[in-house]
Amino acid sequence: MAVAIAVYITHSILRFNGYHAKGFDLGIFDQAVRQYSLFKPPIVPIKGDGFHLLGDHFHPILALLSPFYWIWDDPRMLGIIMALALASTAIPVYFFTRRRSHHHVCALVVSTALLAFWPFQAMVNWDFHEVTLGVPVIAWVMWALDARRFWLACGLSLILLTVREDMGITLVAIAVVMLFYRAWWQALVTAVSGMIGFVVVLQVVIPYFSPSGEFSYWEYTALGEDLGSSLTFMLTNPLETIGILFDHPLKIGLWLLHFVPLLLLPLLSPITLAAAPLLLSRLFNDRLNVWAPVYQYDAMPSVILMLAAVDGAYRLTRWVRTWPDSSQTPGTNHLPKDATEATTGQPRPRPASVVGTVVLGVSLVGTVTFPAVFPFHQLLTATYWIPSEKAQAFDRAVSMIPDDVCVEAADHAAPHLSTRTAVGLHGTLNDDRSTWMIIDDEVEELGGNHPLTPSQAFDRAERLGFEVVWEDQGVWVLHRDQPVDPACSQYLHR
Repeated sequence: MAVAIAVYITHSILRFNGYHAKGFDLGIFDQAVRQYSLFKPPIVPIKGDGFHLLGDHFHPILALLSPFYWIWDDPRMLGIIMALALASTAIPVYFFTRRRSHHHVCALVVSTALLAFWPFQAMVNWDFHEVTLGVPVIAWVMWALDARRFWLACGLSLILLTVREDMGITLVAIAVVMLFYRAWWQALVTAVSGMIGFVVVLQVVIPYFSPSGEFSYWEYTALGEDLGSSLTFMLTNPLETIGILFDHPLKIGLWLLHFVPLLLLPLLSPITLAAAPLLLSRLFNDRLNVWAPVYQYDAMPSVILMLAAVDGAYRLTRWVRTWPDSSQTPGTNHLPKDATEATTGQPRPRPASVVGTVVLGVSLVGTVTFPAVFPFHQLLTATYWIPSEKAQAFDRAVSMIPDDVCVEAADHAAPHLSTRTAVGLHGTLNDDRSTWMIIDDEVEELGGNHPLTPSQAFDRAERLGFEVVWEDQGVWVLHRDQPVDPACSQYLHR
């Protein structure tokens, strides 16, 4: 765990110092947590002028991170928090595997393999996301289920409702897994809680805070225009529904990356059902980019699938042991296999160690040879440790922006301004709000839900009366002479 924490934090800080981190998503959550730490609502200029973040996604659990900002008020604190949260996932994974294998080293191998696996690397490389705290929580839920502590699993599952608005569907999936354990009442409570939470958050809470008065992320038009029509389509067109899950090379690649390193063993375990909403919601999504294995979305399902692989490995071992042995003749007395092993002194097979060893091997080889999926490869390159000329230019540009102003910045510059300004991306603030701009003319777009191109940002700056102050390495600083809006000067003050 200590090694994982060190690697995660190192990668995170190097990304920040090299201006690889972005306003989307690091800057967004940095602004939100900072506002919570000031006992203010999570107003996030990077998302929009006066934008309340609970009108975007539902993640009140982030308010619990406020005390960390009282210690160090800096976006890099989120990287440290994420490192601690992800590494702590190894604890329930260790306990789960130890119960199955009765072997300390075997459990350590599986836990280490998870921490090195590509979904965890991808999440660290994303800088921060609201599902960060959900990763260890889902691991503890799976541990509680396996320990037959069903009410504890139910209670832990309820925490997931505060992680993200779609976790209610995951609770229903967890309830289905409980049915395999015959935990009828706990399954009922979990499922009902999940559905109520899902409906209330999507139909009441998010619309209340949203500027548009509705949830803005229905992106499943391949299934239907809304939830009702999508469910109807899935029930009446099951083959077409399945086909959507495999209709693009990126989707097939995602399936392979999740299941092949785990030797397809999750397919033998009912635990896998708990990961279904998390994985399928991406594959049904209209946006091509969310099918790629480079986002934070894979961390939570990877925990479930790893534990399902361990469970599946032991299920397979039990099935193999119960197969008829053709070498035995009827009436022959022989000890059961476990007893024979105990008598002969031969070690029992550790199926989980096979899973952990394969995943760990894949992760190590992938980190060295496959940087597109294993971003920790960058730690092996000397250039990653030294800020580029571009990063140094960004540093100089950021240093020119005064405190307590509104500034519209390029995506990579935004997190470096959030501790002392009301920073937004280009076009996210009202036209009369900002007095400074930082534009990067070497990128295709400048970030945001509706990103401007550099040329569009320059045109807008000219229209609003901005003048160029400085330029280097394609990084431009612009300013207009007008009084600072009180909303800007008071944004970071109680």
